[in-house]
Amino acid sequence: MSDAAQPTAAEVRAAAEAVKTALDRHLAAVERRSGEDDPAVSEAFNQLAAAAEAYDEVLYDRYDEVTPFEIPGAEDTLPPYAGPEEPNALSVLIRRDYTVAEPQRLLAQAQRVEAADEYQDIGGNGEGAVATVPGALGILFGEFEPDEIASRHKEFGLEEGDSTLWVTAADEAPEPGEWLDAPFEQADQQPVVCRFDVSAVFDDEDESDEEDDLEFVEDVEDEDLEPLDTEK
Repeated sequence: MSDAAQPTAAEVRAAAEAVKTALDRHLAAVERRSGEDDPAVSEAFNQLAAAAEAYDEVLYDRYDEVTPFEIPGAEDTLPPYAGPEEPNALSVLIRRDYTVAEPQRLLAQAQRVEAADEYQDIGGNGEGAVATVPGALGILFGEFEPDEIASRHKEFGLEEGDSTLWVTAADEAPEPGEWLDAPFEQADQQPVVCRFDVSAVFDDEDESDEEDDLEFVEDVEDEDLEPLDTEK
């Protein structure tokens, strides 16, 4: 970063003061909270996280230093639940990402299930749906349930990516066909009861923790340990 773009010492000081103010507000909100999901506490938490992040950035840009603590950002947590107290309906929103790792395996599997005449020529060019990857995907996802695709993805030449499942609450179930034209347009987090995320990022974090533990064990083993003197 050029000297002209660097924050001034006064800006760093101001960011530090903003953290102190946000810290006082967060403590005050906690002391006055009305329950476990008090929105005032959540708002104060998010403000403190934003102030701490801003201070950390200018501190690094100006002095090449960082803070010794880390506050998770608002994107790492769900907002306070704002759905009905006694929901009469639920919606389950699922997203699963895949990479087409082996197109030939995908096409071969589609060929095995392409038995009915209605599959012919879906892919165009008179070669049948299995002549193209989109056509093969259409056959496989039309033949198998999504959960079966997830459990057998390697057989279909697919590689798993991130996935998430949201359970959202509602007062009433929507009318049949009401949202089919835009099913993913309103994925609101406010009525989410719970969510379950799967990502390789979590695996990387676990592996990092295991490596840290291994390094600690190796350090202990490398030390010169003297036997205890049991004689009195």
